[in-house]
Amino acid sequence: MTGDNNQPPAAWRYSGDQLKRWRTKADVTREKLASAANYSPETIASMERGVRRPTPRVLDIADALCDADGMLSAAKKFLDRERFPARAQDFMEREREATCIWSYEVTYIPGLLQTREYARALIDNHVPLLDEETVEERIAARMERQAVLAERKPPVGLSFVLYEAALRCPLVDGEQLRRLLEAARPRNVVVQVLPFDRVVPAALLGPMVLLETRDYDRFAFTEGSFASELSSDPGVVSRVTERLSMIRTQALDPDESARFIERMVDQRE
Repeated sequence: MTGDNNQPPAAWRYSGDQLKRWRTKADVTREKLASAANYSPETIASMERGVRRPTPRVLDIADALCDADGMLSAAKKFLDRERFPARAQDFMEREREATCIWSYEVTYIPGLLQTREYARALIDNHVPLLDEETVEERIAARMERQAVLAERKPPVGLSFVLYEAALRCPLVDGEQLRRLLEAARPRNVVVQVLPFDRVVPAALLGPMVLLETRDYDRFAFTEGSFASELSSDPGVVSRVTERLSMIRTQALDPDESARFIERMVDQRE
C-alpha cells in the first residue's frame, strides 16, 4: 500500500477548480479576488491549481464576489478535514487505528512527543512557506494526535527511539526535553535514546514507524525529504521490523535514557 506523494488532496483540487470556474463565470479577475482577500495573485493561482489549500477567507470572499450563493463557502467543511500534508494522510488514518506504535527518529522529535512551541518552529518554517491559517491548523492537529498517549482504552503500546542528534538540535529547549521525560512516565510509553557512540549503520538510513492494528495487521511508514511510503507489504514490514529491533538493542534502556535526558536538562539550566 503506497500513497501518491506528489498528488495534492482531492478536496484541494476540486475546490480550486470550482473557485476558478466561478471566478471566470462571474468575470472576476484573479487580481481583484487577491486584493479583496489580501493574498497575492500567485497564491490565488496556486489555490485554483489545487497545489495550495483554498482558505476559508478566500472561499467566503470569492463566494460573495461571484454571487455563488454559498456554493463556494460550502467547501470549507470538507477542506477542514485535510489537516495533514497530503503524503501523510494514509499514515494518520492508520495511526488512529493502531494498538501498537514503534517509532525511530533521526533528526526531529516525533510529532507525538512535541511541545506546541517545537511544533510551531518546524511547521512555521516549512518550505515552501505555509499560510498562517494552515500553520495553525497543522499545529492544532499535531497536538490532537497526542491524545493517543493517554486517552485510548485499552492504552496503545508506544515505543520511541530518538537518535542523540535529534536531542542536540538547537530547536530542542529545556521544555521539550522535560516533555520527553513526562511522556515516558505512563506504563504504555517507552522512550529510549540512541547515543552517538552506539550508532549502527541501520540507524543512519532515516526515520521509520511500525504500526500494528487490533487485527494484527502491520504497516511500515518511512519518510524522506521529498517522499514518504506507507506499506503493508510483508517484505517491507519485515525489513523495517528488523532495523527497528537492531536499533532498539543498541539504544540505552528506558531508565538510562531518562538519566541521559535529565543530564541534558541540567546542562541547559
